[in-house]
Amino acid sequence: MLNIEINGRPAEVDDVHRVATWNYGHFTSMQVRDGAVRGLSLHLRRLADASLELFGEAARVDDDRIRALVRHGLGGLSAASVRVSIVPSADSISKTDVMVSVSDPVADTPRPALRVRTATYERELPHLKHAATMGLTHQFLEARKAGFDDVLFVGRDGFVREGSVWNAAFWDGEQVLWPEAPVLPGITMQLLQSALIRIGVPWSARRLTAGDLSALRAAAATNSHCPAQPLAAVDRTVFPAEDARLAEVLGAAWAQVPWDRV
Repeated sequence: MLNIEINGRPAEVDDVHRVATWNYGHFTSMQVRDGAVRGLSLHLRRLADASLELFGEAARVDDDRIRALVRHGLGGLSAASVRVSIVPSADSISKTDVMVSVSDPVADTPRPALRVRTATYERELPHLKHAATMGLTHQFLEARKAGFDDVLFVGRDGFVREGSVWNAAFWDGEQVLWPEAPVLPGITMQLLQSALIRIGVPWSARRLTAGDLSALRAAAATNSHCPAQPLAAVDRTVFPAEDARLAEVLGAAWAQVPWDRV
């Protein structure tokens, strides 16, 4: 199932060609269940802030307009994966169009634990969820060719940053650790951090090198598809399979995150 709309109308070939050949814009991805989304206000704020930075105040789309376009794109579906993209209009870079893509929902259950390798790579404008994804995709594919499941980026400063399309979380036996580095502030990560506080589990952000990971007990990838995807290993650092505490606390926190009607 796939439905793509531009400003509430079915996308035409010219629309898709424009978006595919002009790699400029930003987006947010969310899972819809029973017509609701976790962290909807954070998704809307992400779109507003990125639009201001990339296109200017005049191009900002009202939150209520975004919600209406998502509801229209869903067309009565109660469960789906939704991507909202803000892209330049055909007329001017100072004007924007809203593309809503609706596809099949993705279950948030984790896959078998992943083996990832590190790579020195820094996304441009890392705080934005932008459309320039060739670099991270290349690093992901290189990791796959080398026999790994995914890739974890390390900056030129030697500190761990983020995964290909996910934030990294670690467990030191007492608290959840998030890398302190220029990364995308993922919506799932933000929601988990707030919920961890509510359930009484401590967390902190800390500068971590790849060498520091051997002293930690567990690692996970977090994004809109799964809040707690276990990592079996990073490079040669293998995390104990029997230590399920990180998955437990992230799962417990995620269960506390409320749903917001679109």
